[in-house]
Amino acid sequence: MSFHTWFLFATAYLVTTISPGPNVLLVIRNTVRFGGRGTAATIAGNLLAQLVVVVLVALGVGAVLAAMPPLFLAMKVLGAVYLMVLGVKQLRSRKPMATASVDALSAQPLDKRKIFREALLVSGSNPKTLIFLSAFMPQFIVHDQPLPAQFIVMYLSVACIVALVHTIYSLGVRRIHSGLGTSRWMKAVKRCSGLIFFGLGIKLLTAKQA
Repeated sequence: MSFHTWFLFATAYLVTTISPGPNVLLVIRNTVRFGGRGTAATIAGNLLAQLVVVVLVALGVGAVLAAMPPLFLAMKVLGAVYLMVLGVKQLRSRKPMATASVDALSAQPLDKRKIFREALLVSGSNPKTLIFLSAFMPQFIVHDQPLPAQFIVMYLSVACIVALVHTIYSLGVRRIHSGLGTSRWMKAVKRCSGLIFFGLGIKLLTAKQA
């Protein structure tokens, strides 16, 4: 893969990643709740999900999924239900909102494995991501060069872009939270994230196959 082709791929993927979605929302929520430790576990789960998706694209699974509407529908319903359940759990949570300082968030109990699994499921819950990358990535493939190496380069680029964008969102939220630093702010974030997760689930459920 030439530098020009890679640059076009990285730029195009960066543009698609900047716009907020479920993964960004999860990073923001976990940053507010747990600080940097929650952010790291969330990004790690997302990157593993992205790796699985890229491998599936390389194997042609995305094309198969696009050609089988019943399978696509089943995966879409499962993903939508998971997002809506996540939103309801946020809205129904009665745990007290703690500490005014971002630094003090380190005192909150943190289950990194749970956060990692949650990020993995949120990132992998939308089958349209698999279909999108199945249509997006082959446009940058050079067919007279080894395919595995090109997919490795594209995944590493995806991973770096995702980590960078999510880290920027996290730092921005930490700065805002440091300035406001109130339990009212944390409660508002929790409620808003619950509503948005539920709304994203409905959006996914009603979306048509591309």
